[in-house]
Formats: sequence, structure tokens, C-alpha cells
Amino acid sequence: MGSVVALDSLLQDRRVWRGRQDVPPARAQSTGHAQLDAALPSGGWQAAALNEILLPAIGSGELQLLWPTLARLSAAGERVVLVGPPAIPFPPAWLTAQVTLPRLSIIQASGREALWAAEQCLRSGSCGAVLCWPERADDRALRRLQVAAETGDTLAFALRPQREAVNSSPAALRLMLELRPRQLRILKCRGGLTPSTPLILDH
Repeated sequence: MGSVVALDSLLQDRRVWRGRQDVPPARAQSTGHAQLDAALPSGGWQAAALNEILLPAIGSGELQLLWPTLARLSAAGERVVLVGPPAIPFPPAWLTAQVTLPRLSIIQASGREALWAAEQCLRSGSCGAVLCWPERADDRALRRLQVAAETGDTLAFALRPQREAVNSSPAALRLMLELRPRQLRILKCRGGLTPSTPLILDH
């Protein structure tokens, strides 16, 4: 018959693993859209994570979705970086959205160079948000962006074609914009179940 050993002594000798009970809740950053915030388990974008937005086409309303967040970050003095945008940003539209233009940086790059640049910006920890438009990004490339966002404690956005919805992704949050009707589907969200019905966008 085996001897009785006190649990405290096993823990003290590190012979038994004890799970952490003091894991802090994930920090959230409001999307600026009350309906979307209410549908997300964290109450908004998750900080230090990759958020993937799938688009039926460029110009489907992705900037209107992101502008409230970018305006808030830039007003707080945070740097917002656009890596490889598909078109030159129209300054009056960004000003109307209240984005502080001196806090906005644009990196012209494509392909692997764009992914590399986005990763470096995320890892630097000097940006409030980094947006990129990967032309081709496999699971490994997206995972590198996710890890870089965590390392640099930076909000990351990857805007990709809607056809990528059939492929898995390491992103903490996946949203899909749809037209006719104009709505937003939450495909994946860390920390909770995805809503079964899409959100109808106000504008």
C-alpha cells in the first residue's frame, strides 16, 4: 500500500502541474459600432490580435467599418499604418472620418514584401493598428502576423477576398462583409460562440 503524500508538498516540489487561475481577461477595443460590439464576446476588437475581414470586393465598406477605431487611435497619438493599400487613400474622406492624418503612415509594398513589412510594424510595438491587404497569404503567413500582433501588443487587420472564407485561419476574429443585403457575418471569434444570424449594417 502506497504512502500518503500531502498535495502541498507535491506542488511545492513542482511534481504536479497546477493550471493558472489568474489569467486576465482579454483587453478589448471598441469597434465604434454598438451593434457589433454587443455581438462580440470581448465587447470589441481584441487587442494584440489579428482581425480578418473578408470582402466581396475592394471598396465594400471596409473603411467605414474601421474608421471609428482608426480615428480613436490616431486621436490618442497612436500610429496607424497601411501596408500595401489597393488604392491611394483619399485624404478628405479620412479627414471627414476624423482620422488624424499626421498619425497615418502608408507603406507601398506587395506580395511577400507587404507581409514582411506588416509583420515588422506589428512586432515593433510602435503602432496602434496595422492594416494590410495580403494578395496571397497561407496559414503560415497569417500565423506570423498573429504572433507579431501579440508580440508587439498591436491591433492587426488583414483585408482579404471573400473566397478565403472556405480556408481556416489563425485570426482571433473573422468577419465577412456581404452586399445585397448589406450585412456583416461573424465567422469566428475567440472567446465565444459566433452569432447564427448576420448583423445588418446601418450604413
